Amino acid sequence: MLSENIKNLRKTKGLSQEGLAIKLNVVRQTVSKWEKGLSVPDSEMLIRIAEELDTSVNVLLGETVEMSDTTELQALATKLELLNESFARDIENRRRIRRWFFIVICVVSLLCLAKGIADDIIYLAAMNEINGSGTVIGGFDGPTQIFVSSGVFRVDRIIVFAVMFVISFVGIYKTKRG
Repeated sequence: MLSENIKNLRKTKGLSQEGLAIKLNVVRQTVSKWEKGLSVPDSEMLIRIAEELDTSVNVLLGETVEMSDTTELQALATKLELLNESFARDIENRRRIRRWFFIVICVVSLLCLAKGIADDIIYLAAMNEINGSGTVIGGFDGPTQIFVSSGVFRVDRIIVFAVMFVISFVGIYKTKRG
């Protein structure tokens, strides 16, 4: 009677033997012995068991409590609800991580894009100054009049950073909440 009641009420609450043992500060084997009828908890422990199982000592010691299908379904529903909450938290954490990743990429690409455009503007301004002045400042190589320059006008990096910026901006938008 007592052993069956402890077992049925524990299962109704959705607790394992280990879970109940932890709540009662005993080892799992003790709960197993109670449920098999190999030992009986003392009166103080009976009160604690009743409190943990949300019942009274009279019910524990009374007639056998039958587990109904609805209580099993309720316990299963409770476990599923806990799992769903855990999955939802994991998904939300991943969404936040992805969002911050896209924000960092967006900022970096925007800074690189701005620097690339500024460098190219400076380069073009310098080239206009050299070509427009008509003076020879170590830029021409003898009588061949070939201009020697180490600067390169790079449009490809501007395009790459602009594409990175757009992709990261779309990623930020797609990872927004709701």
